[in-house]
Amino acid sequence: MSPTITPSGSIWSADGCRWCPRACGAARHAGAAGRCGESDVCRVAQIGAHFGEEPPLTGRCGSGAVFFTGCACRCFFCQNHQISTGGAGRTYTADKLFDAVHTLAKTGVHNLNFVTADHVWPHVARLCARLRAAAVTLPFVFNSSGYHRPDHVPAYAEWMDIFLPDFKFADPDLARTVMGDERYPRLALESLQRMVAARGFLEPWDPTGATVARRGVLVRHLVLPGAVKNSLAVVRLLREEFGRYLPLSLMSQYRPVAACAGRGDFARRVTAEEYRRVTEEVERLGFEQVFIQPDVTNDDFLPDFSRPQPFRGNPPPVTANA
Repeated sequence: MSPTITPSGSIWSADGCRWCPRACGAARHAGAAGRCGESDVCRVAQIGAHFGEEPPLTGRCGSGAVFFTGCACRCFFCQNHQISTGGAGRTYTADKLFDAVHTLAKTGVHNLNFVTADHVWPHVARLCARLRAAAVTLPFVFNSSGYHRPDHVPAYAEWMDIFLPDFKFADPDLARTVMGDERYPRLALESLQRMVAARGFLEPWDPTGATVARRGVLVRHLVLPGAVKNSLAVVRLLREEFGRYLPLSLMSQYRPVAACAGRGDFARRVTAEEYRRVTEEVERLGFEQVFIQPDVTNDDFLPDFSRPQPFRGNPPPVTANA
């Protein structure tokens, strides 16, 4: 679904924003900010080759990541809090964004990875149309929180080759506590069902990254401190709904940020024992295509978006941010 232009010249609806499940109705076309924190202006925090994704995405040359400012999910523990809720980022016109991403596509990256793109979807859809018209054939990746309106997934699938959603919560009460919406488990499941229906499972599946993925779905789940029951419920739900061949990335990289202070277990890291309990359940359930992060102390990809290169595990940027 390509974005339409309103009489005012905006690509945002004059009826108010309804892109995310919060349906806040903000007049983004008139410059008001929605619950995601963003107006109709496109803001981006980082553009460049990124090596913090799973091997089928990063390969040898990296994933071409575009980190958009703002987020509809707004989890208080977000490791990208500087951009998801803190507002860090630079304004990009449509031409400036196209030029930057088009340049990135020529550097050898294996895909173009749109990180947290749902709340800025009209900008992304317009960008994707221009990139394809310019003969860019790299796979497009929709890298997301899992918090979507399921009826919008077909519009995403019109352009996206790979879906990389989180599945954060199976526990509605935990979802309400963390991001203020107990509907997350249902919405994430319905959205994931539509993503799988549109693109299938990630293929080719090469855990070494020697052969990069071209299409399909890979689901991520972050194990949270003190919330092993939630993680066990997530992997059981995914196994029941999608079977043992669903590609799954089980992450241990939780790090408490300032907003986690005074929030009980959220103020500490995940323990090796907590993570082990979840990986053992994944093994018991018979998942065949799984990535794990056994080193719960590795901070190479904990970002600091105040630096020119936010991730220590990445090489120096190959494209300018400005």
